[in-house]
Formats: sequence, C-alpha cells, structure tokens
Amino acid sequence: MTTIKASCPVCGDVELKPAQLRLVVCSRADWSYYAFTCPGCRDEVRKPADEEIVALLVSGGVPAERWHVPAEAFEEKAGAAISYDDVLDFVLNLDQLDVEASTLFG
Repeated sequence: MTTIKASCPVCGDVELKPAQLRLVVCSRADWSYYAFTCPGCRDEVRKPADEEIVALLVSGGVPAERWHVPAEAFEEKAGAAISYDDVLDFVLNLDQLDVEASTLFG
C-alpha cells in the first residue's frame, strides 16, 4: 500500500494512507487543496495543491474531488454589503409574504 508523507505544522512529518487524504481540485487552480487529519495531534491540516501536487497525490491513489466554481462567484458586485438589519427586515417580512400568499392562493 502507498504511504504518503505530509507535514503537520504541530507534529512535523507524518505518514498517511491515500484514504486519509482529501484532494479537492478546483476549476480555479489556485483554489485547489488537499487536507488531512493529523494522526498525532488530530488537527485538520489544509494545504494548497498545485498541478504537481495534484498529479503526485492522484498517482499515489488519492481520489480527486472536482469542484467547479460558478461564474457568478467572480462577477463584480455593486452596492453596499447586506447588513444584519437587512437580514432581520427580510425575516420579519416573510410572515407578511405568507399572509399575502394565503389570500391569493388560499
């Protein structure tokens, strides 16, 4: 069975089996990463995965999860950010929408 060496910031070098790693390959390459739970300290360790690391991990038996970032995530946003008051107003108005919907579709 393949053994993969990785580095934990607390414990240093650790040895892992492919099933102990999670490899996420993103449509935006600089967002790809691999993660594992350190067998020593039990911390979750997450590190970037460039093309070379992805190729090494896949060749070592780590299955790659594909993640496609929708184009909307990269659209430029205009206007002010939503505030807590905006969210509260929205929630409070949901009851009113229920009343209006029941009179229309009652």
